[in-house]
Amino acid sequence: MSSPAPGPHAKTLVDGPPKRLSLIHKLVLLLLFSFAHFLQAFSDAALFPAIPLLEVSTGITGTQSAWIISAFKLTFASFLLISGRISDVYSPKKAFIAGVSVLGILSIGAGFVSNKIAFIALRSVMGIAAALTTPSALTLLVHVFPEPLEQARAIGVFGGCGAFGNVLGLLIGAVLVQYISYHWAFWIVAIIAIPVAFTCILAIPPEMAKSKNRAHPHIAKWKSLDLIGIFVLTAALILFIYALTSGSADGWATAGVLTPLIISIFLIAGFFHWETIVPAHKAAIPPRTWFYNNFAVLFGSALVPIFWLTSVFIVFTTLWQDVFHWTIISTAVHLLPIGVASFIASCTGSLSRRFSPKWIILTGYFLTAMSNILCAVGGGRPEDYWTYIFPAFIIGGAGTSLAYTHTIIAIFQATPASMAGTVGAIISGALEFGSAVGLAAFTSIQTSVEATHGGPQEYYGRAAAFWFFLGIALIEILSLSYFYQRATDHGPQPILDDYDVVKVSEEMSNENDEVKNDTLTVKESRSLAV
Repeated sequence: MSSPAPGPHAKTLVDGPPKRLSLIHKLVLLLLFSFAHFLQAFSDAALFPAIPLLEVSTGITGTQSAWIISAFKLTFASFLLISGRISDVYSPKKAFIAGVSVLGILSIGAGFVSNKIAFIALRSVMGIAAALTTPSALTLLVHVFPEPLEQARAIGVFGGCGAFGNVLGLLIGAVLVQYISYHWAFWIVAIIAIPVAFTCILAIPPEMAKSKNRAHPHIAKWKSLDLIGIFVLTAALILFIYALTSGSADGWATAGVLTPLIISIFLIAGFFHWETIVPAHKAAIPPRTWFYNNFAVLFGSALVPIFWLTSVFIVFTTLWQDVFHWTIISTAVHLLPIGVASFIASCTGSLSRRFSPKWIILTGYFLTAMSNILCAVGGGRPEDYWTYIFPAFIIGGAGTSLAYTHTIIAIFQATPASMAGTVGAIISGALEFGSAVGLAAFTSIQTSVEATHGGPQEYYGRAAAFWFFLGIALIEILSLSYFYQRATDHGPQPILDDYDVVKVSEEMSNENDEVKNDTLTVKESRSLAV
């Protein structure tokens, strides 16, 4: 028995031929998207050196100071999924420009605010604005660079700018704090973001402002959003990340930590059940997503890179400043090898067309494992830097960047381009989620060991945490070795299969029939009234 033919609206789910752009135009767009990604990382990292001054300026206490960074990360991670869906359903161009514009405007205000509540509120909204930019930028990249080799290179440069933004943000933030004013850490973001937003209005092609996910001209676009699912998952992530952030500082046995943690787990379970009920074309994360080739194992791979970078930043920033009494600028300079190695490794995107992404990602995690051994064995004395820490930063920065870059390249090749916004949001969420969960475990191990081995002045707790990270890297190596299937490497990017196209088409047709019936009912009522 043959499959029914797809309905007339099924074609909107399948990618059409992209309009060809000149090489210069493509490079300008890549530069703009990379600038936005750089700013998202820079705006976070530049505040680390400013935390002591912000405590004095805004009246934030020492225990509350974690929220200077966490307020941004909390909303950024929590709103990624809805941002991805907005990008797919409405327009990636509009979402990107809105996110960059709002980030720039709020950065101006954040530089003037001296009230702690207003400051943390602004940081939270800035996280939402940044969340709008990442999935939409990845969606635009996929469409600007449809050819696999170009796409791989572009994603590599995009990812490298984020890694470099972390380290350069720390260095520039340190210089600003020591010689000018921490306020400029915000104003620099505005100085770059606002011109980027205006340039994008003209530079991004008009056809990229059009959504391909429109079911029917009479159906409002917001009805294509899984509002219930998005609300439930966003609430769950906010509660979960809040619990993890608070648990490290307040203790895991307190009601203020356990209550949101338990509620979030139930909400996440409820979300995945809801996704099996809602029509596939509306679902925030359609269940079929997890069954695309290698998607699940690549999602697991995305949990680690930002976790390693964040952990290394926090461990060595506090060690060098609080124990070794190095200056802020000296600390930032000693962290620069991570950014340089990460950026260089991110330029290897073209290798994914010559070698299987499996072997490149495995190489990245092997290097990450080696770097953790070096950090665990040495690092407790200033003279250990060149012997242990410098080589650890070089191979660790390169390793995590290889894993990050080629995981993103592989996952976009494994999924339809029409889902680019949602996929970009899922991967970005995995990066932040892995960082939040891993950092909580990392900090707990470090604190527990320090309680019985000399306190934070000794290196034992930090070494134990790096041995823990070695275990995570080895788990990634084993998982990728066993579960990653190479059968579809270098194959064409998939589209929705026949069954899904037919199913989604039928669901849309039912909606269209409902709209038509409603329209006819209204017309009949008017006729009767006349």
